[in-house]
Amino acid sequence: MIQKSLLALAVLFSAFIGYTADKPNFVFIISDDISYDDLGCYGSIDARTPHIDSLAEEGLLFTNAYLTASSCSPSRSSIITGRYPHNNGDASELHRAISWHIPSFPGMLRDAGYYTALAGKDHMTWHPAPEGETPPTEPFDKKYGTKVKGNSGGHGYWVEAIEESPADQPFFLWLAALDAHRAWDGDREWKEDLYGPMYNPESLTLPPAFIDTPETRQDFASYLNEVTRFDYFVGQVVDRLKEKDLFKNTYLFVVADNGRPFPRAKTRLIDDGMKTYFIATGPSIQNPGARTDSLISVIDIAPTILELAGLEKAETLQGRSLTPIYEDPTASIRPYAFSEHNWHDYEAHGRSVRDGRWLYIENNRPNLALQGPADSVGSPTFQDILAAAESSEPLTPIQADILLAPRPETELYDMDGDPHQISNLAESTEYTDIKRSLSEALAKWTEKTADSVPEEISLDGFDRETGKKTFKTREDYQRPPAGADKGADKVNEDGL
Repeated sequence: MIQKSLLALAVLFSAFIGYTADKPNFVFIISDDISYDDLGCYGSIDARTPHIDSLAEEGLLFTNAYLTASSCSPSRSSIITGRYPHNNGDASELHRAISWHIPSFPGMLRDAGYYTALAGKDHMTWHPAPEGETPPTEPFDKKYGTKVKGNSGGHGYWVEAIEESPADQPFFLWLAALDAHRAWDGDREWKEDLYGPMYNPESLTLPPAFIDTPETRQDFASYLNEVTRFDYFVGQVVDRLKEKDLFKNTYLFVVADNGRPFPRAKTRLIDDGMKTYFIATGPSIQNPGARTDSLISVIDIAPTILELAGLEKAETLQGRSLTPIYEDPTASIRPYAFSEHNWHDYEAHGRSVRDGRWLYIENNRPNLALQGPADSVGSPTFQDILAAAESSEPLTPIQADILLAPRPETELYDMDGDPHQISNLAESTEYTDIKRSLSEALAKWTEKTADSVPEEISLDGFDRETGKKTFKTREDYQRPPAGADKGADKVNEDGL
């Protein structure tokens, strides 16, 4: 009897060892507030990002990767659940929680025997389960801190998280930077021996929406400092994985949560806000160093990781696996990518759909300007634009767009010929059929995913010209989010 019991335990142990040995590891690296075109491998002529550029040469670089929200917590919540923001409940708005019953893909990995950990910025929470209800498995076995002495960038524990991952379990690590979120901690914590020299403001090429002033140049230089610091720590992670002989069995992803924290970027539905760099490496990628123009959404990350881990796609996931693109960079997995703009400091409701070339936007609060989040409004860059407008200095069309109110109810852009989305073609009869097709696709998605445009949504919480807080408690401005009236957090349709 004892021999039989020992034999059974030996079989189980052997099965477990085989299970872990065959399972790949996953490392997901996410930056804070960095636009896709502020990396060298995406065409920046100023940014120094040698480690990410090198990683792109070892993996697959996606040129048409899109977020579902250009807003910190809604974007991260969308990625971790694999769902559109309004299908996460309150979490479609900044600083609000995901509905209690919605699972996360790291939690699913934990259920399957993975060790999971988060190091750096979190910004993802769930509502507590009602009494008597059992919530899904929590995402992480362990959460590391965000800041260490001399480094407030969120990456101080990244290498430690790798070192402390159990040797007898496959692992998933969510490594989240605070770079490049304002207020530029990188300047006062700069280590030239690690990151190289700080950027010279006078030598930079400014984005076209900026006004060329010394204050704006310094603002942008400080931002690029944090882009480079983020890149350095991505390199540290890759180096440690290789030193431990883990890289060859690890799938790695590098993405952003939203665009740079400047006017006409973060919170906007246009590319500078919603498009993300997306670099993937891993053993099943067939063409290392390739670029793919295939259209993808960040909600495609969750089903991809579960498939690569050998797990079934959960019914709550609204994305599609990227594995066909890993095998063939020309493969197509989706006809459209949808995005949302909900409350982020200010009242807002906008929706967009892309098909790879065309971008169609519906502004459901057209009376309001899209000046950006409060920290951007308070920045030297925005204040220089506002001062120029108030003194009647001529603004270019792209600069004037930052303060434009009322706005067009619909916008249509040819992203091939208009990379900064300046020329709105929505009212041009030449493009009526394209506008109609995208409008119908958006309407179908709205219906299938139970999105809505409530008559009353969350109100401004900050002054639109200074960025200063105007509320005492969140109850002063918070209202039920889009989709709440239709029970969107219970809907799993992908809308395609």
